[in-house]
Amino acid sequence: MGLRRSEAIESRFSAYVEGLTSVIGHADRAKPLRDYCMGLMMPCERKSVEPMAAITAPERTAAQHQSLLHFVGEGKWSDEKVLAKVRELVLPQIERHGSIEAWIIDDTGFSKKGQHSVGVTRQYCGQLGKQDNCQVAVSLSLANHHASLPVAYRLYLPEDWAKDSGRRRKTGVPEEVSFKTKPEIAIEQITAACAAGLPRGVVLMDAGYGNNSELRADITALGLTYVAGILSTTTVWAPGTGPLPAKKWSGIGRPPTLLRRDGKHQPISVKELALGLPKRAWRVVKWREGSAEWLSSRFARVRVRAARRDFKLTESRPEEWLLIEWPEGEKEPTKYWLSNLPKDIAFRQLVDIAKLRWRIERDYQELKQEVGLGHFEGRGWRGFHHHATLCVAAYGFLVSERETIPPSRPHSAALFQELAVRDGYRPRGSAIAA
Repeated sequence: MGLRRSEAIESRFSAYVEGLTSVIGHADRAKPLRDYCMGLMMPCERKSVEPMAAITAPERTAAQHQSLLHFVGEGKWSDEKVLAKVRELVLPQIERHGSIEAWIIDDTGFSKKGQHSVGVTRQYCGQLGKQDNCQVAVSLSLANHHASLPVAYRLYLPEDWAKDSGRRRKTGVPEEVSFKTKPEIAIEQITAACAAGLPRGVVLMDAGYGNNSELRADITALGLTYVAGILSTTTVWAPGTGPLPAKKWSGIGRPPTLLRRDGKHQPISVKELALGLPKRAWRVVKWREGSAEWLSSRFARVRVRAARRDFKLTESRPEEWLLIEWPEGEKEPTKYWLSNLPKDIAFRQLVDIAKLRWRIERDYQELKQEVGLGHFEGRGWRGFHHHATLCVAAYGFLVSERETIPPSRPHSAALFQELAVRDGYRPRGSAIAA
């Protein structure tokens, strides 16, 4: 029975790789594509090129190492085409369990020593929870309550890197790549997803993106809805308040058009608003079943208008939801979101959608722990993105096979038997080698 199951998985994996091969160009790329994806899914300690060469071709490790190294570091194949094929193959499997509900924007960091790997600079690294030398990449994932899949992924190139022609040349940064902020990369990915006709969902983002009012406006302009994390200092107009209209025209000069504020008409921070809400505004809401019990917390929601720099506008911003979380036992609210979802959306549904952003955390956890997203050891732009694309491809296959994997086992270990590695072999970077 186990042999039949293994053969069935191998057959589906072969069909999956064949689909990817159809967009990767030359036929001689088919084998390294298969071997690289297989290596990413095998239960080995580190998923950099050398250990994967040893585990996928133990009798010809040196030759395999060179083949995979060239394929990922130098191969002139399109990341965009491969990612498009991955979503074509995997999204139908996800949608069998329900329509796409969310587009999740986020970024992830990879700690790096030295200054020579593309995009490395001292910046905030979520993996470490502090400022340090690292690379950061921005991604867009499509999700429902069953699963999620990254559909876009791009390295954030800091401004000092973008202006340094020498480092750009050494690491192969394409000429057309210029400095863009993370929110600017995010809106490019969202715009491309709209153009590709991907099934739409509510755009979810943490405060690193959601606090950017221009990004929220751009998302709205694309006809999308969002639930955006914001900082406690974000200012809004509380219910029943708002900026003053433009001054009356005196008949001299141009008629005034801009909104105004005065001593009696000022916005307040969302934290101040939350602390002033009556007890009846708060209610306990359950949003999904956890590993042991239903997840729940205390929330309030209020209709507000975002206030940032609206004195430079001619009309007030539209009303939207301010959602606030204040868990029992905490001294003050812990999370805030703005959302342009419909006024008549149910309270629990609003909370449920806001909390669906946990899917991106699961994405990154599994991409890093199971398929080695952060294990690439090269320095170049092309290799960085090729490795990430193949990690997403491997992850996509694991997502499509999720129902065949026993809940208690890691995805990769449950799918493929560990291949033989010659006795005494210790790849660079392994704990034993160190």
